[in-house]
Amino acid sequence: MNWRQLYQSRRMDAAKALEAVTSGSRVWIQSGCGTPTALVRALVARAPEVRDVEIVHMMTLGSADYTKPECEGHFRHRGMFLGANVRAAVAAGRADYTPIFLSEIEGLFESGAMPLDVVLMHVSPPDEHGFVSLGTTVDCTLTAARFAKVIIAEVNERMPRTHGDTSIHVSHISAIVESSLPLPELCKEPPTEQHLRVARNVARLIPDGATIQTGIGGISEAVLQCLGDKRDLGIHSEMCPDGIIELMESGVINGEQKSLHRGKAVLSFVLGTQRLFDFIRENPSFEFRSISYTNDPFVVAQNDKMVAINSALQVDLTGQVCADSLGTKPYSGFGGQIDFIRGAARSKGGVPIIALPSTAIHGTVSRIAPMLEPGAGVVTSRADVHYVVTEHGIAYLHGKSLRERAEALIAIADPRFQAELEDFAVRSHYLERKAAAAAVFV
Repeated sequence: MNWRQLYQSRRMDAAKALEAVTSGSRVWIQSGCGTPTALVRALVARAPEVRDVEIVHMMTLGSADYTKPECEGHFRHRGMFLGANVRAAVAAGRADYTPIFLSEIEGLFESGAMPLDVVLMHVSPPDEHGFVSLGTTVDCTLTAARFAKVIIAEVNERMPRTHGDTSIHVSHISAIVESSLPLPELCKEPPTEQHLRVARNVARLIPDGATIQTGIGGISEAVLQCLGDKRDLGIHSEMCPDGIIELMESGVINGEQKSLHRGKAVLSFVLGTQRLFDFIRENPSFEFRSISYTNDPFVVAQNDKMVAINSALQVDLTGQVCADSLGTKPYSGFGGQIDFIRGAARSKGGVPIIALPSTAIHGTVSRIAPMLEPGAGVVTSRADVHYVVTEHGIAYLHGKSLRERAEALIAIADPRFQAELEDFAVRSHYLERKAAAAAVFV
């Protein structure tokens, strides 16, 4: 039987395909703009027929109805990185959060620590050789497919075919569900003036010829907007947003000086809009790889002038970084922050950056905090932190004492909060009263 015959023999509707999910199954779902919408809907519809199904994924887009109260007992979600669609369920105790580096998720499948029964993936139509492409999102899904018992693919004519390690042959797919639904989009967050001020300070740390890692949100988009005067930048990142398009079209990002994968933008997935999907379609400038590769700190470190730009919810006066929780409530995840901070720290000429606005909640709360909120998780330890950047300046912490850290971080806090931060630093014996009063912040 040739691949075309196999393809036809495995075509079915979504309801029939999802019969492979039975009570007690563990299901991996492809994430981001690759979320297989038709398959997720069919999975939720199966709720009355199953019990104790565990659903595992990184940040998906669209609804996650399997986390609704009426699905309790039928489905339980385990988040490796949380999006807005599952946070309420995790906070309410109906779903779980697993703190883990993105680079280590695939190791759970490979070691058998997290056996998988079913993988739901979202792919392009097959090429002339019978290979479909995961398109926008490789993440951990190709590795998950290697170890799962059943692979169910939503084959969508709208999914772009992309270059790199993105393909799987039809012969490995158990069930094929055709669709033509629009891909889930993540519209870019318009940067505020505060974001742009942070971004201008970040841009000061990015040399020509650097390889950059970008993340999600207003600061990342703002940083990309501030790089128009740079030359010969490259990309090695877990993800890329829409903002890279203008920089690649103008030649600012060309990868010409990359020490690893020269001329290629190396990434694991994109998070953006149809414009970005069209840009990556059959574009040989991009090389998609599994996240265990893109985020491996030892691989990251092979990029000279590696600039890692990561955000935070809060940084305390000793340099501890909280990026995944609001107090005891999980918010997002470890993501690639530590992977890239450590990789950039070991890169020749590398620049590891934590960038954040100095305040939150309309300027009423300082993100440079005396202490992290009770229950807040430390994602990046104070020993890992090098640069912390706000709209008020740049603090360099690596190798610095607690006193020097407190001085540097107070200097980049919002001026409205500096006095109380100094007072806490004195009471905590980070600073002496006389030294605090005489400190000159640069």
